[in-house]
Amino acid sequence: MTEGSIVRCMLLFTIPLFLGNILQQLYNTVDVAVVGRYVSSAALAAVGSSSPVINILVGFYSGIATGASAVIARQFGAGDRAQLQKAVHTTLWLTLILGLFSMAFGILVSPTILRLMRAPQEVLEEAVVYLRIYFCGIWALMLYNMGSAILQAVGDSRRPLYFLCFTSAVNIVLDVVFVVVFQLGIAGVAWATVIAQVLSALLVLLVLYHQQELFGLHWRNLACNRPLATQVLRIGFPSGLQRSITSISNAMVQSYVNVFGTIVIAGFSAYLKVDVFLGLPMQSLSLAIVTFVSQNVGAGQIDRAKKGVMVTAAMVCAINITCCVALWFLGRSALGIFSTDGAVLDYGEQMLRLLLPFYFLLGLAQVYAGALRGFGNAFAPMVIMIFSYVVLRQVFLVAATRMFHSMDIIIINYPVTWFAAFFVVYIYYKQGGWKKNLDQKRA
Repeated sequence: MTEGSIVRCMLLFTIPLFLGNILQQLYNTVDVAVVGRYVSSAALAAVGSSSPVINILVGFYSGIATGASAVIARQFGAGDRAQLQKAVHTTLWLTLILGLFSMAFGILVSPTILRLMRAPQEVLEEAVVYLRIYFCGIWALMLYNMGSAILQAVGDSRRPLYFLCFTSAVNIVLDVVFVVVFQLGIAGVAWATVIAQVLSALLVLLVLYHQQELFGLHWRNLACNRPLATQVLRIGFPSGLQRSITSISNAMVQSYVNVFGTIVIAGFSAYLKVDVFLGLPMQSLSLAIVTFVSQNVGAGQIDRAKKGVMVTAAMVCAINITCCVALWFLGRSALGIFSTDGAVLDYGEQMLRLLLPFYFLLGLAQVYAGALRGFGNAFAPMVIMIFSYVVLRQVFLVAATRMFHSMDIIIINYPVTWFAAFFVVYIYYKQGGWKKNLDQKRA
């Protein structure tokens, strides 16, 4: 990423990353589609109620993976083999420890969290079953994400894609077999997801183990290098904290939705699945800009890094407009993947059309936040995103829902907070917020 056409570099890196993100999202999406069509609307609502809880921990550890990717990309760009090896083994060591802790924590607290989210009694039992089984495989999901982050940091976004192609197919087949053939219901889709996640983790670890060049995995070297762990956490912890707190905020939004009953919850769950896929191009480009900026900073090419940010912002806008126009006309068909209930589809389509014109704001906020992390400044975007997506969102919801008992007012909170996040992070970046950590390093 340190030479050649920026657009070409970003596309070659982002397209496999984007396709990989699509396939990873298929795990939960196929779960939603199978239970929505072959079990019941209550089962669809149960999986939907569980998703924000899963996203809290997954968001946090995705942020840690972002920090690892930035550190490893910088060492790779600088050609520092010794530090690169230590960074790889340190990040995998951290992931194993945190993965086992997350599994135990998730299994233990699932019922309590779902009750705090005011999950309706008719979906609570199934939601707990799904969530606890899912957490049995959370360590595997984390290992896959960290292994993929290591490969992506050195410019390899293709092999993680190949692995997800295989394991997504396994997940789909097992979903159908467990639910349609063996009638295991919501537990069947959960176990199918766990099996697929374990396979993806094993595959990415196998590649790292057999990679004997700059960043190969050697089990005897698996240990924590404190200075490198500090670097990873300095960038990754703020990003992860922001994502997990944002997920907590989204779980609180879910609690506002839950009071409207099973059909509205199911419609919101179907909308969220479409929302996830609509956001993937923006998410993929925001992850790519972290690697792009980090590699170019490591190579001393600051002007190229800054130019890459502008190019990526333009790409996000173009892709977003195209996707939103398509979904304006095809949104109901997309929602129909997850349910055949007309009332569920009506609610989902209403939510989607309210938000489509504003998604570009979310994408731009993600790009400039990713650029700041690539430059080594992870604290500022964390503060900005937490203020926008947590503090402002909850203040808006508390005030608005006291005046209006309407799903529309709950949905409108999203563009309000997206605009706030983009406006503040853009101003901060343009005023030189990206220079802060570079100046400290030079000093």
